[in-house]
Amino acid sequence: MSRHVLSLLVEDKPGLLTRVAGLFARRAFNIESLAVGASEVEGLSRITVVVQVEGLALEQITKQLNKLINVIKIVELEPEMAVQRDHFLVKVKTDATNRSQVLEAVDLFRGRVIDVVSDSLIIEITGEASKCQAFVKVLEPFGIKELVQSGVLAMGRGSKSMSEKISK
Repeated sequence: MSRHVLSLLVEDKPGLLTRVAGLFARRAFNIESLAVGASEVEGLSRITVVVQVEGLALEQITKQLNKLINVIKIVELEPEMAVQRDHFLVKVKTDATNRSQVLEAVDLFRGRVIDVVSDSLIIEITGEASKCQAFVKVLEPFGIKELVQSGVLAMGRGSKSMSEKISK
């Protein structure tokens, strides 16, 4: 199976996300990552879905998604033709002896400290999935108290926009 990133431009309607996720569930495809948010066009949202499927199955699910009345457009974002980013928040244990080492790792990975208390830091890291995962591996010896990550956010490279030629 291969990894595919789909970007869907959809009408912002209640229940649409459930119907989209249901299409994947009915075919027993596990959604690796799902991110949803407003788009640049009022009344439209963008859904980014990462799924592991084979080519024929992907074609079938894309056809089914296109049949949903509130789905405006679907684009598969090839890795070399898109910018893809993950976003992690990591709460790591720190004390007077290791805080400087953790801060050094934050600087090395171009992260950002969001919250500081006496026994922990909350750190924000954004980048390619491999960078974020490597950062988490570096922090593991210090003790990760909590970790949360967004779904993959992706956008096609170049000047074209998914919402071009869409009138709302």
